[in-house]
Amino acid sequence: MNDSILNISEIFHSIQGEGARAGERCVFVRLQGCPLRCRWCDTPYALDLKRNENIMSAVEIIDRIRAYDCRQVMFTGGEPLSQPEIIPLMQQLCDDGCEVFLETAGNISLANIDKRIIKIVDMKCPGSAMDMFNNYANLALLQPKDELKFVIAGRDDYQWTKNLCKEHSLYNKIFTIHLSPVFGELEPSELIEWIIADNLPVRINLQIHKYIWHPDKRGV
Repeated sequence: MNDSILNISEIFHSIQGEGARAGERCVFVRLQGCPLRCRWCDTPYALDLKRNENIMSAVEIIDRIRAYDCRQVMFTGGEPLSQPEIIPLMQQLCDDGCEVFLETAGNISLANIDKRIIKIVDMKCPGSAMDMFNNYANLALLQPKDELKFVIAGRDDYQWTKNLCKEHSLYNKIFTIHLSPVFGELEPSELIEWIIADNLPVRINLQIHKYIWHPDKRGV
């Protein structure tokens, strides 16, 4: 791996706050910059692609990760794939025996992602105002161990998600499909009622870190 330079928003050791491994220890590497502007984005501080936060070499990032003595590593953002230099970095961590996760909006192609990496793809519902950027070709690249996340702002987003999953036969293709209510906007109980009424084979996804700590707290 060459010593690439990356723009990092923050690196921290916490628990996974959502997804199939919620509650498990994990090292988070949050990259700076995202081309999208989701209406409900909860990490606005990591959006600006031109803002230099922590300029680090790949070697420095790996050394920081190793210092936490944790084998789970999550690359998130921002949008991690906005900095393609993370691809060899993630491969190196896989070679080192880490379980590597990539949380991405999926608007950038996943074709070059190492198959050992678990992809968590956040498809953009219409309520985000970013659904026009969805890269639907990525759905064919998902592996059984991967996860899909849909952030639901209301009934229209829910129906859109149902239609997409049916159209692309996603229910039996991947490990987990998560439906996450927009925090503070859609009551989880309401979304759960819709899921139960429709017998959907999906998982309700609550961001538990926002219930454990203040919703705006960073580094958790």
